[in-house]
Amino acid sequence: MNPHSLTFVFDGWVGYNLSLRKAIEARSREELDWRPTSDLPSVGEVAAHLALGRIIWFVRMDAPLSREMAERFKDLRDSDRNWVDPTFCGDATRLVELIDASWQMIGATLLAWTVDDLSVSYPHEYQGTKYAVSRQWTIWRILTHDIHHGGQISEMLFQQSIEIEELGNQGGHLTEPPVWQ
Repeated sequence: MNPHSLTFVFDGWVGYNLSLRKAIEARSREELDWRPTSDLPSVGEVAAHLALGRIIWFVRMDAPLSREMAERFKDLRDSDRNWVDPTFCGDATRLVELIDASWQMIGATLLAWTVDDLSVSYPHEYQGTKYAVSRQWTIWRILTHDIHHGGQISEMLFQQSIEIEELGNQGGHLTEPPVWQ
């Protein structure tokens, strides 16, 4: 594998995505609608936020397939955190569709870009300040966003007495490293 390929650099993320997908696909509406307290998001809302966050940030850096994904799922949100269709978040099939589509976009980006592409920056305004944000910063942000919210999903399922081996006990590691020779 080419060590300059982003697929090589971010090896393991695909396995983590599969762990997220498996954690969500087997859930009932009741399990996805569960929330620890009335003022916190549900399991399904966290999963949708994770996947939509991927699309929002990848659009900002004009990543492959990002605009197509933003158009495909534009009906799901009116801002980064406000859901237009809250019933979507309780539907495992639709959540998995969103997770898969956002991963398709990430996978296309990791295949298309190399390490040299990570230094490309784009303007992003936040709280009145315009920043020069690099692709490296954005990809790292989304990778850690996935890990943070994947842990949140794992904990919320555990609180419901649902054990998810891969995302829980194994920490999202579906892919094993090679055996030491």
